[in-house]
Amino acid sequence: MDSPATRRLGVITNHLFSESADQPSLLRSVRTSSQLFSEQGYSVVLPQISQEGESNIYRSVHSPLKLITTFPNHPEISTLHDNFERSAEIFRDERYLGTRVGVDGSVGEYRWMTYGEAATARSSIGSGLLNHGIPKGSCIGLYFINRPEWMIVDHACCAYSYVSVPLYDTLGPDAVNFIINHATVRAIFCVRQTLDTLLSSLSKIPSVRLVVGQSNLQPFRPPKPADIATICYTSGTTGNPKGAVLSHGGLIANVAGATYKIIWNTSDVYISYLPLAHIYERYHQIMVPYYGTAVGFYQGDNTKLLDDMVQLRPTIFCSVPRLFNKIYASILNSIKASGREKLFTASFNAKKQSIMTGKNPSPTWDDVIFNNIKEKLGGRVRFMFSAAAPLSPDVMDFLRVCFDGHVIEAYGMTENSCMISCMDANDYLNGHVGSPNPACEVKLVDVPEMEYTSKDRPYPRGEICVRGPTVFSGYFKDEVQTKEAMDEDKWLHTGDIGMWLPEGRLKIIDRKKNIFKMAQGEYVAPEKLENVYAKCKFVAQCFIHGDSTKSALVAVISLDQDVLKPWAFAEGIMYENLHQLCNDPRTKAAVLADMDVVGRQSQLRGFEFAKAVTLVLEPFTLDNGLLTPTFKIKRAAAKAYFAKEISMMYAELSASETSEKKLL
Repeated sequence: MDSPATRRLGVITNHLFSESADQPSLLRSVRTSSQLFSEQGYSVVLPQISQEGESNIYRSVHSPLKLITTFPNHPEISTLHDNFERSAEIFRDERYLGTRVGVDGSVGEYRWMTYGEAATARSSIGSGLLNHGIPKGSCIGLYFINRPEWMIVDHACCAYSYVSVPLYDTLGPDAVNFIINHATVRAIFCVRQTLDTLLSSLSKIPSVRLVVGQSNLQPFRPPKPADIATICYTSGTTGNPKGAVLSHGGLIANVAGATYKIIWNTSDVYISYLPLAHIYERYHQIMVPYYGTAVGFYQGDNTKLLDDMVQLRPTIFCSVPRLFNKIYASILNSIKASGREKLFTASFNAKKQSIMTGKNPSPTWDDVIFNNIKEKLGGRVRFMFSAAAPLSPDVMDFLRVCFDGHVIEAYGMTENSCMISCMDANDYLNGHVGSPNPACEVKLVDVPEMEYTSKDRPYPRGEICVRGPTVFSGYFKDEVQTKEAMDEDKWLHTGDIGMWLPEGRLKIIDRKKNIFKMAQGEYVAPEKLENVYAKCKFVAQCFIHGDSTKSALVAVISLDQDVLKPWAFAEGIMYENLHQLCNDPRTKAAVLADMDVVGRQSQLRGFEFAKAVTLVLEPFTLDNGLLTPTFKIKRAAAKAYFAKEISMMYAELSASETSEKKLL
């Protein structure tokens, strides 16, 4: 079969064998690629016989013999310091960090700092830490939202071999104090808003010295690839945060692997609003300087993000399904309200057909419909990146057609320095997360209690495990949880359930953790169901609950008010306030019916359907404690928060069952 992947594989294999002195003796003895591995399109399968209860090991076609450890054209970059030093030299006069918030708090046009200016500020900050006697290898806290200062301090940590430790308000003051003490943070950079909080907690964080000022520039103290770059604390749904220890080499390897799939340039502009305390945004801030891209920061208010985008006019927009779903729903509602739904549908279908068949869409559709839609995100977005949760295929198609660019879905986690797998830009098949990052390899391990095995047909299924230079060294000061996450062969067990699709694509189908057993013995993965029900027109957010003492699932739905109000008007339902409308049996019936339709379309099993709903207006947020900083539901907190509502729903279901039995 002479496919593009086969030809690409042949080029890679010939190149690698030409450097046989660097290859293990086993590989040197192999004459042809067919003896080494089988070609799967986007992935290759290694030749080793898999162990019982495991799938074969898959790698990217870009790295069949040796996992990527650094950038293909710049092997001299082995640390984050190397990465920025190169950028400061090559892109010295190019725009780098932009903000529209002035010193006085006023909001205007974006003002820019160049790469050279950022490098000078970086040296001043790092020298200040040295002059204040902060030892090499010390942990430095970063306690503010996304802003240019965050990046400058991080670059200073890299240049002078300090370990950055992001802190964030959404964890709460107790968790912030825990992280500071757990990591023995020696200095904290913050803004005025968080200074008072820190000062009031000084007695509880004895290791901290507050640092202000700069003087007496000092030479760099560059780190080595194996040195710790950052301790990235992840917030679980319960307990104290865990600190994932990530090295310079691991972060560079992961980003370098992604460059085989993602190409940016100096004319690109990136919008930064996702929390820099988390690996998803941090990852892109490593890629930004490699390409000399400009990054504009939002003004700090998520409700004003679209206004920031109109002002910045970014070309790159990396986000999460929760926001993409809101954009999708908002645009569709606007189209329906305008009375142009039929025209939009015709334009959408015609343009989609052209894209899927590799043809150039007619510019007429853009002139009539899509150019106005593009302007909602600034008009220039050419690359969208989605991660953190599954993105609905309908939403992905919508974004591709309406915004006329690449829409790529990826899968990753903090413990792997971010990306585990990613779609290729030219791959238009939906419903998967692409092939492995060239810097790591992936296999599936059986989960018999959930009936997922490597022998499943037509496709192998199991827990996703990843190995390579990208995998973290462990959780800081926590050997027990490190051993739970990583086995003796250095395979990181993700807790996610995957399935290998044709051509070596990976699909996420379930979650090993956060599952519970129903009274009838079936296992339920609530996150999967919540992602399904998120497609419902009424649903802004969804919390599914069930346990082993109950035979049915119930749901708490945070409603999309932009859908709720026009629906009530169309149905002729009168109400004094929205709370009354939420409690109206007709509203509950309509929402549950819509959820049933979506559930059937997604082929949910009978016991996976929610049998009762509570409708609320309040969104699930970080502030009310219902979401983690990565926007996942805190299940224990949500269960406690909605305890009364859950009890009432089960009481209603019990009463209904009793009534049905009497009728029988």
